[in-house]
Amino acid sequence: MAGKGTAPRNGKELQNRVVQLAQELGLKAQKEVKAGRRLWGAKRKIDVVLTDEKNGKRLGIECKYQSSSGSAEEKIPSTIQDIASWPIPGIVVIAGEGFSANMQGFLMSTGKVVWFDELEDWLKLYFGR
Repeated sequence: MAGKGTAPRNGKELQNRVVQLAQELGLKAQKEVKAGRRLWGAKRKIDVVLTDEKNGKRLGIECKYQSSSGSAEEKIPSTIQDIASWPIPGIVVIAGEGFSANMQGFLMSTGKVVWFDELEDWLKLYFGR
């Protein structure tokens, strides 16, 4: 897997690592794809959109990194709600040590959040690789 053994250190690196992993799996990856508006009216950009060009199957990915405790994790529940409005299926990929135990439990219970370290297996299952 791309970068196995070394975790991303910030949100931009996480996004780049998701793109790298997707490309290694033979998927097309696009960054910052425009997709309408968010729940509160702001223009929406999906961090990464993956496409299997063989069958057209797509997946949107929001990348969230948190290195220490703080408010970033509090934004993820609204991101999960926002994904429901996307024209394609989507997930949130997370990395970092800053997610509280309570938030980790909530995130995993949604079925829409995947740790970066588990993303390769998840993508292989989703895209049939």
